[in-house]
Amino acid sequence: QVLLVESGGGLVQAGGSLRLSCTSSGHTGTVYAMAWFRQAPGGVREFVAAISWNGGDTYYADPVKGRSMISRDNAKNTVYLEMNSLKPEDTAVYYCGALSPGLPLTTATMTQQYNYPYWGQGTQVTVSS
Repeated sequence: QVLLVESGGGLVQAGGSLRLSCTSSGHTGTVYAMAWFRQAPGGVREFVAAISWNGGDTYYADPVKGRSMISRDNAKNTVYLEMNSLKPEDTAVYYCGALSPGLPLTTATMTQQYNYPYWGQGTQVTVSS
């Protein structure tokens, strides 16, 4: 069973930065493409960013493009999401997910929650104005 644990959330002022981490375990021999999603209060879970299994390909949703960076360290089984120039509308619970190993990482697959069989519990990010 794959276990994902997010950390790094918190309260930050607008314009500030945060680095979220997602550490995985329980998947010896399999390296997953990973993604970050977020869910604002009263909203739906939306795609934020994704990274291929080896880190060679990254993708970003338009609202975070240019001020966020997704990366990974497979030796540490950890995926990161660094967010800069944070805005109040970035306030949400941020979740990491592991893409089903049978799927390619494409714009069609990465944005759909049902393609991720494993999720973390989420970490709260609150951006004050």
